[in-house]
Amino acid sequence: MSSVEVRDQHPEPAPSLIPTLPGSYYADPAIFGHEQSRIFGRSWFAAARGTDLPTPGSFRKVDVAGESVLIVRGRDGALRAFLNVCRHRGARLCVDESGTIRRNLQCPYHAWTYGLDGSLVAAPNLTSMGDVNRDEYGLVGVALREWLGAVWVCLAGEPPSFEDTVRSVVSARLGDEGLIDRWGIDELAVGRRIVYDVRANWKLIVENFMECYHCATIHPELTEVLPEFAGGYAAQYYVGHGAEFGEGITGFTVDGGTGFGTLGGLDEAHDRRYYAITVNPQVFLNLVPDHVIFHRMYPMAVDRTIVECDWLYPREVIDGGADLSRSVDLFHRVNEQDFAACERCQPAMSSRAYASGGVLVPSEHHIAAFRDWVAAAIGGGDGRHD
Repeated sequence: MSSVEVRDQHPEPAPSLIPTLPGSYYADPAIFGHEQSRIFGRSWFAAARGTDLPTPGSFRKVDVAGESVLIVRGRDGALRAFLNVCRHRGARLCVDESGTIRRNLQCPYHAWTYGLDGSLVAAPNLTSMGDVNRDEYGLVGVALREWLGAVWVCLAGEPPSFEDTVRSVVSARLGDEGLIDRWGIDELAVGRRIVYDVRANWKLIVENFMECYHCATIHPELTEVLPEFAGGYAAQYYVGHGAEFGEGITGFTVDGGTGFGTLGGLDEAHDRRYYAITVNPQVFLNLVPDHVIFHRMYPMAVDRTIVECDWLYPREVIDGGADLSRSVDLFHRVNEQDFAACERCQPAMSSRAYASGGVLVPSEHHIAAFRDWVAAAIGGGDGRHD
């Protein structure tokens, strides 16, 4: 097991305030359009969980960068992704969010029919058109990878390295390339899924998740379990650091009571700790001793974001009929508190008072890296937008 270079776990923050992105980055539909094509259209996007498609013929439809993407499990058990567009006249093949295809994908408009591998297998009068190349008129494929039990897709014709833009981000945060495997996320099952419709720009949600300057103000339950968060420094501020449970806290639950033991791969050094990871542009991972919380964001408009949150547990916990409510309720409350704060900020993003943006205090300075990443991705230079 090789290690990633570990920086000082307690760096001295820069003494001065630094600017955020201007308000237009959170309120201008034109900028959101640039983000759709230049960020979400070029990045690996966690679109679903593999167990959402349990059997051959299972499908799920998701919106990615303004495109409707169809994820299908083939007869061979493999997952594939396609643009949800018939090659004949452009009709949507599937309008349901999910379901099971009995045999083939058939366009409801003119009955062009595709195999689960995307190949064109039939169409009315096709046999009389000998010059039609069926391979050429199959569904348009989308790059797909599976990792951590999630299905990641990328619309780019030449996707970026998955290892460099996804795996290495997780490794760099934890300080070790193989540490994430100890949670066994691939093998965990969805114990609860909650979908939030947040009336806020996706970047407000990312920035909120990355910092804890707000924790003492709006997260009483969380700071009771993780008292160091009351000091304003989030776990993500440090490489390899996990926030330690408070004295007398026995589990990551809403009342601090006992949860469901410890996941089998974790050692004492990673027990009684909480780790948070942001994978740009739309994934949050929360790692605790007995479960994992996996957020996927789907930006729908400049001021609207769907957040799908899965609470993942060992299969035996779920099959045993365990009461998950105390375990789920802690981060569900955190989510509701965070999203309410983001929605409180969204109206001000178009105010002249915020035209030049706001500022980051020292405990938020690591958010500047996210600011710079966004600005560079959409061609905004140093983040100042005219």
